[in-house]
Amino acid sequence: MSQVLGIMGSPRKKGNSHLLLEKMLEGARSEGTDTETVLLGDVDIGECDGCHACWRGKECPRMDDMNDLYGKIADCDALIFATPVYWYGPTALMKAFLDRFVYFNCPENRGKIKGKKCVLAVVFEEDSGEAAGPLVDMFEKSFQYLEVNHVETVLVPGVTERGEIAQKNDVMDRAFELGKGLA
Repeated sequence: MSQVLGIMGSPRKKGNSHLLLEKMLEGARSEGTDTETVLLGDVDIGECDGCHACWRGKECPRMDDMNDLYGKIADCDALIFATPVYWYGPTALMKAFLDRFVYFNCPENRGKIKGKKCVLAVVFEEDSGEAAGPLVDMFEKSFQYLEVNHVETVLVPGVTERGEIAQKNDVMDRAFELGKGLA
């Protein structure tokens, strides 16, 4: 059975990013896929200090929750990264998480992520998609570098109030179908 791991980068539970992510995971579950959500606001992930211990086959000396998440990432078949736009980039929670993907950069660990399917889900207040451009570029370059299969980016502009994305039936239907496709 396949597994989809959802990474929620917003510190706001049940907000727009969280609802979008959960709708995608619901779609995956409807096809019999196991899913799990990691709420980055509930875990302790420190910044990467560039020591490259992971490149030498050693455990990360940060000794935080990311060391456990490496196994979850390696074991899943697909990843969904969900984040709102904060100052034209991802949240600090998501950025710290993504920075720690340096672990997958060395030859010994590259196979643990290479070829996995991934989706990027981005919500933001502004009405113009340009507001998400720098964030999307950063993720796309990272996905390409890590050799993951970037299936799709879902951009949802114009959402401000907590939970208002649930009223956007077309977006939520698309998210559900996308999740089914990840299964």
